[in-house]
Amino acid sequence: MTVLSHRADLPEPPIGDAPRAEVAPTLEGAVPRTLGLWDQVGLWGNLGVSLLGFTGAVFVLSPGGDGAPALAPVAALAAVVVGTLLGTAALSASAVPGARTGAPAMVLLRGLFGARLSALPTILNIVQCVGWGTFELVTIATAAHTVAGDVPRWVFVVVAGAVTTGLALRPLGSVRLLRRYVTVLVVVALAYLAVQLLRHPLPPLTRGSWHGFWAATDSVVAVAVSFVPLASDYSRHATSVRTAFWGSYLGYGVTQVACYGLGLVALLTVARSGDDIYGAFIAVPLGALAFGVLALRELDQSFANVYSTAVSVQNLRPRWDRRVLALAIGAVTTVLALILDVAQYQNFLYLLGSVFVPLFAVLIVDFLARRGVWDTSADAPARPLMLLPWAAGFVVYQLVNPGYLAGWSGAWTDLRQTLGFTPPGWASASLWAFAVAALGTAAVVAGTRRRAR
Repeated sequence: MTVLSHRADLPEPPIGDAPRAEVAPTLEGAVPRTLGLWDQVGLWGNLGVSLLGFTGAVFVLSPGGDGAPALAPVAALAAVVVGTLLGTAALSASAVPGARTGAPAMVLLRGLFGARLSALPTILNIVQCVGWGTFELVTIATAAHTVAGDVPRWVFVVVAGAVTTGLALRPLGSVRLLRRYVTVLVVVALAYLAVQLLRHPLPPLTRGSWHGFWAATDSVVAVAVSFVPLASDYSRHATSVRTAFWGSYLGYGVTQVACYGLGLVALLTVARSGDDIYGAFIAVPLGALAFGVLALRELDQSFANVYSTAVSVQNLRPRWDRRVLALAIGAVTTVLALILDVAQYQNFLYLLGSVFVPLFAVLIVDFLARRGVWDTSADAPARPLMLLPWAAGFVVYQLVNPGYLAGWSGAWTDLRQTLGFTPPGWASASLWAFAVAALGTAAVVAGTRRRAR
C-alpha cells in the first residue's frame, strides 16, 4: 500500500537521517528518520504512564460514579486490559500514515476532509492539546506539592512549564533522553510501588459487579485514543512503519495496563478515593522517592501536548516557526495552569477525546478504501461528505456514554429518554461509535464511486 503525500505549495520535504538531526522549523524542511524501535517504545512507554491514570482508576472501579455499585476487582482489571488493547490498536494504526508519508497528523487530515475542512479537527486538536498540557502542569504541581509541601504550588507550575517548553524546542532529542535515562527509572518506580502496596491484603477479587464494565472500558479507551491525533507527529520520524506501529503498541499498551493496575491496587488496599492515591504511594517506605520519579516523568505528557499543539498550528500556518510556537504555547499553558479551576476540566477533556474515536474510524476506512492515496496539499479539494459519518459516530458515542460533564451529560441523557433509547449494559460507546462511523464512511465512499462512474 502506497501513500501519496503531496503539497502543491511546498517542495516535497527531503528525508533526513543524521543521528542528531532535529525537526525542521517549518513544514518545508527535512523530516529526520532517526527514531528506532526502542526510541518509540521509550516515548510511548513513558506516555502510557500518567498520574492521571492512577486517579483514572477510580472511573474504572466505580464507572457509575458515587453511590453506584463498584466493579469486582477482576472486572476492573479486565476493563483496563480490554480498553488498553482497543485504544492502543487505534493509536498504533493512526501512527502508520505518518510513518509512511513523513507528514504530521493534522496535515494528513487534508487528505480526508480537504485542506480547508481539515481546520475543524485541527482546531479541536489544538484545544485538546492545550487543555491536556495545562492539566498536566496542574497535575505535576499537585504531585510535587504533595511531596514537598513547604514549597508554594505555583513554583512547581512555573518550573514544570519552563522545562516542558525546553523539551518541546528539541523534540527528537527529548525522545532520546526519555528512552536513555527515564524509562528504566519509571519501570523500577512502578515495580517498587506495586510490591509495597501488594504487601497489604486485597479484598476478594470476585466481590462486586460486572455491571458498568463497558463504561469502565470506554474511560480507558478514551485516554489512549486522546493520543490518536498526536501519533503521526512522532511516527513521521520513525525509521520504519513497523517500528512506529510496534513501538507504540508495545510501549503504550504495557505501561498503561501497569499504570491503571497500580491505581486499582492502591484503591483496593490503602487509598479510599482518587484523592488519596498520591498519599498512599508516599506512605510506603521510600515511596516519596518513587513517586517523585513518576511526578518528574509526567513532564513528557506536557511536552508532547505542547509540541503537538505547535505542529497542529502549522497545518493552518505551514511557514510559522515551530520553535516560536512552542515558546508561545508553553507560556500559555503555564499561565492557564496558574489561574484555572480544573475541578470539571478532566471531564471536558474526556469529552474532546470522544471526538477522535469516530474520527479515527473515518480515517482508517477511507485510507484503506483509497489505498492510502491522499492529496495532502494546501489546496486539497474539500470532501464535506466525510464529516457526516464522523458526526454520526460522535452522536452515537454520546447517546451510549455521555460522560460526567455537568450539563452536557444531562442533556444527552434527556435526549436518550426522549428517543426511548436505553443502551444495553454490554454496549461500549467506543465500539458503537467506531462501527457507525466506519459503516457510514464505507457508504459514502461507495456512493462517491458510483457517482464517479
